[in-house]
Amino acid sequence: MSAAAGIPGPLRRALFFLGLLGLCAAYLQGGLNKLLDFPGAVAEAAHFGLPVPGLVAAATILLELLASALILSGRLRWLGALALGAFTLAATFLANRYWALPPGQDRFMAANAFFEHLGLVGAFLLLALWDLHRERG
Repeated sequence: MSAAAGIPGPLRRALFFLGLLGLCAAYLQGGLNKLLDFPGAVAEAAHFGLPVPGLVAAATILLELLASALILSGRLRWLGALALGAFTLAATFLANRYWALPPGQDRFMAANAFFEHLGLVGAFLLLALWDLHRERG
């Protein structure tokens, strides 16, 4: 018997959804902010030296919002989780290059952000595996 078996179904579903919402919160906020300030999103992509910044910004918005919607809706949740996991991994290596910074507070903070984002990648992988197992189970 699982530990969750003693939690009433509606409460268990609500807690599960809140957990998913927390996992997707930064991507929902980021996607909406980029959508509402598209020139800022393009400038951010250009800042990181990404090619065709307008296209990258549009693709980022679409990915963040669509993958979050898949996760929250439960439809192809595994695909949304893998997409956000891959996106987060790539963005982490692009934006949190702590090893390239001189020792000090900025390096310390970038290293923390780097490893926190790796934790998010792990959570997305676990969610994808859980969802695929549940689908085939």
